[in-house]
Amino acid sequence: MELRDQRFGGRWGQILLQWVNLRPEEAERTFLMFAFYTATSVGVLWLEASTVGLFLDEYGAEQLPWIYISGAVIGSALGALYTWLQSILPLRRVIVLIALIMAAPLLLFRVGLGLPVILGITVFLMRLWLDGIYVLNDLNTSITANQLFNIREIKRTYPIISSGILLADVVSGFSLPFFLNLVGLNNVILMACLMMVLGAGILYYLSQTYQQAFPDSPLREEEDEQAEFTNKRLRGPIQHYVVPVIAFFVLAELLNILVDFQFLSELEQQDLGDKSLGIAAFIGVFNGVLGMFELVMQWFISSRLVERMGVFGSAIILPAGLAVIGLGSVITSVTNLLPLFSGLVILKFFEELLHYTLFEGVSPVLFQPIPEANRDDVQAVVNGIAEPLSDGVIGLLIFATIWFCRFVLPKATDAAVVQLEGWIFVGQIVLLAVAWMYVVWMLRSRYVGLLVSSAERGRLGVTDVDLRVLKRAVVDTLEKPGTEADKRSCIELLTQIDPNNVGEVLAPLLVTLPPALQRQSLETMLNHPSPAYLPQVRALIEHTLPPEVLALGLRYVWLTEKAPDIQALRPYLQPQVDPVVRGTAASLIMRRGNREQKAEATNALRRMLTHKQERERVMGCRALGEADYLQGLRLYIPNLLQDESLRVRCALLEVIASTHLEEYYPSLLRGLYYKSTREAALRALVRLDNEIINPLVVLAEDAHKPDLVRMHAWSALGQIGTREALDALASHLMTAWGTTRRNILRILLKMPQEAGIEGVLDRLGRSGVETLIDQELRFLGQLYAALVDLPAEQVAGEEAELLRRALRDLQADAVDRLFLLMKFLYPHTSIQAASFNLKSGSRSNMARGLEILDNTLDIPTKRALLSVLDRREDREKLQNLSELLVYQPMNPSDRLRRLLELRHFLSDWPLACCFHLARSARWSLTADQTLACLRHPRGLVRESVLAYLGVASPRALVELLPMLQDDPDRLVAAQVKQMMAELGVSNSAEAASGRGYFDQAGEMNRASNYPGIAGFEAT
Repeated sequence: MELRDQRFGGRWGQILLQWVNLRPEEAERTFLMFAFYTATSVGVLWLEASTVGLFLDEYGAEQLPWIYISGAVIGSALGALYTWLQSILPLRRVIVLIALIMAAPLLLFRVGLGLPVILGITVFLMRLWLDGIYVLNDLNTSITANQLFNIREIKRTYPIISSGILLADVVSGFSLPFFLNLVGLNNVILMACLMMVLGAGILYYLSQTYQQAFPDSPLREEEDEQAEFTNKRLRGPIQHYVVPVIAFFVLAELLNILVDFQFLSELEQQDLGDKSLGIAAFIGVFNGVLGMFELVMQWFISSRLVERMGVFGSAIILPAGLAVIGLGSVITSVTNLLPLFSGLVILKFFEELLHYTLFEGVSPVLFQPIPEANRDDVQAVVNGIAEPLSDGVIGLLIFATIWFCRFVLPKATDAAVVQLEGWIFVGQIVLLAVAWMYVVWMLRSRYVGLLVSSAERGRLGVTDVDLRVLKRAVVDTLEKPGTEADKRSCIELLTQIDPNNVGEVLAPLLVTLPPALQRQSLETMLNHPSPAYLPQVRALIEHTLPPEVLALGLRYVWLTEKAPDIQALRPYLQPQVDPVVRGTAASLIMRRGNREQKAEATNALRRMLTHKQERERVMGCRALGEADYLQGLRLYIPNLLQDESLRVRCALLEVIASTHLEEYYPSLLRGLYYKSTREAALRALVRLDNEIINPLVVLAEDAHKPDLVRMHAWSALGQIGTREALDALASHLMTAWGTTRRNILRILLKMPQEAGIEGVLDRLGRSGVETLIDQELRFLGQLYAALVDLPAEQVAGEEAELLRRALRDLQADAVDRLFLLMKFLYPHTSIQAASFNLKSGSRSNMARGLEILDNTLDIPTKRALLSVLDRREDREKLQNLSELLVYQPMNPSDRLRRLLELRHFLSDWPLACCFHLARSARWSLTADQTLACLRHPRGLVRESVLAYLGVASPRALVELLPMLQDDPDRLVAAQVKQMMAELGVSNSAEAASGRGYFDQAGEMNRASNYPGIAGFEAT
């Protein structure tokens, strides 16, 4: 089954998908995963409430630290078990087996609860197994989701999947008291087991329905790829940042456990009737109310809060709230205003509410500044080492606190000791929360420092950091001694983050910066000019400056001042002034001056455009591009387009784009033909935006134009990057083939912020990309069929060998396109690593590359694709493609004719090889194949057709040669001339019979861009 849904609930289903930001092809997988996670979580939460009630009744809260200490060991052991199972079983079986392993012990626990002899041991093991279930459930859910969804899909789908536990809070919380009264606490354990088995059933259905999403082979770890994090080198700002990141998550875990322990300790002291039953019912209702608030928080508040307050503003809410509520609980308890239990209920509610919503949403962002090479290792240290160890540490801390209270009050009542313990534990919560706030503050400053020190990496979003802190860090970097490159990177970073207010930082520093940075700063400020910074720019102009900086300063002043003094610019029009400044002054006067002033500026520009010195003409052309209108200066454009100076011609291309001179747009397109003007023409075309899209598409579609020119036309569309440009690229992606498709794919993949990838997925969907992959696989099947039916033993000769080599080259091209297409669905790094290993030629590397793809791909044709990339015989590969292509053996001549029927998918050289082989083997080809290829835009194909006709049909060749003697390809024209001489064909030969021969092919009756054929059809 393919990973897509044809329809999802009709019109209302589509509205629902839009509301939850899902694509139709993701819907079924997402909601099945949501159902699995919800069902399993309901069972786990029923088990948790029941187990906590039994444990507190049997042992009391003072024994919980043993659970925390043992839980660290159990969590690590179960993680190792999960990894071991993956090494011996396919993943789709492992996830179902793990889901059943989580539920199976519950049946034994139910039996143990009915036996008084082992009741205590059973309760302790149940509480310990509960921690193990949470570890396994989180692993199972995240691994399954990562297999079912690629990296782009999971950003949309995982928030919905993860909210399953929030819905489970509501369902389990409000249903638990009812079931406790109906079946009793012990039998609720069986109901929890049934719900977890139901979740396993949903998971089994998922693993079978979407089995292509899971690798068939067990996980194999390469020894040379097992790198320890401790061996990684983290130096400088990265090392300083990693330490507080680890502290951030450790403190979060410590507080989570400490709040939970104290909440349960106080709950144990309350009079709830039947102790175990009352505690379970209370926890159920508490979770139900909490779950409703969590759902509202997750769906409607969390993302908006992070967007409004930023990552660190949001991250500090939880520790600040814990500190305030904890301190308030102690004060109200000491003053007898409220019992400590009430404060702890509020504290627990607040901690749970924000921990599983806001905290979980903010946490991944903190890893983003860490380089990709170290990021996974840091996360592994946090989740696999630091958090489990912190569980054991907090357990020891709780034991120490209890012992301390017993030691201080040896003769006090139990109530007094418990009250003292409560105050101390809440005090510890407050202190840890304050420490957590300090760590957040440290993270914020080091986050900014790390980003500033590696500004060129560009890994920052507007919500990631406090802009005031960033600006202060940039100012410090610019003011302190340092390399110019580092300071330039800081300015670029600031421009990326806050382009509208960049002048606030740069304007006060203009006078002190070196000229190159002054120029960069003014260019940046001119993107969003503001009168607020006029005094600083005026002060800069008063200094002796390089012409380029002075010109930028003048432009800033006269563009931002409400009533500029144009007379002050007139002295800059004098011939002795540098051309950069003179051209800028002239363009500004032409914008805002009166008639007389504009005439004077026009004359100055006229002198520059006709000056003998190249620099004068170049600066004059650049000034034309900055003027609002050109007046009489348009007359000089034709001559300037023919100027002997390349710099002048390139500058004029910019003028055409900036002033939107439509009559000269063909000149921009012609600029793509020449290496010297190609870069300038490309910039100018991109500047025209949507205005030039249609001419670019026409040029790119024209098969008679050079491939390099067509590629740059597609590239211009990609750099324009608007919705309309993406529409053009995506629509042609479905119909283009060969080199054109490869070029479009590369252009789309290179677009910034993955705009090309998202654009294709929005327009074609995942199913559209899978269709393109299937097309490439079918094409490969045709190539394999040709190689099988044209064996060297049966079809010998140089021409046959050339054709086989050409078909191998086509295979390599198709494989390259397959890897490009896979990058639209999967992480670039994984696909690139697989490609590198497969191309290495080494058997071990190829096996590693295939394993990477086996663990990455989830397309329906994964098995066929892997077989194509493996080292197998052509016939075996053809058999593995049987689902896409039905192979029927043919004799060699029929297979060659079959290849020519696929001529639209063949490149020029393999097509020419087909005709050369037909000529040497004396195989007959159909008239429509021959005549269609005679109209091919590439001369080497037409040359091969003529050579074939010279052997296969000399009579037809005699009739065709007169119409081909003006062929645009010099080699073909020479070949025609030679053939006419050999065959004694006259230039005045009648073409009537020749026309009849052409008419035998239906393709020849269509309009043609080929002048020889078009001329013949007109006769």
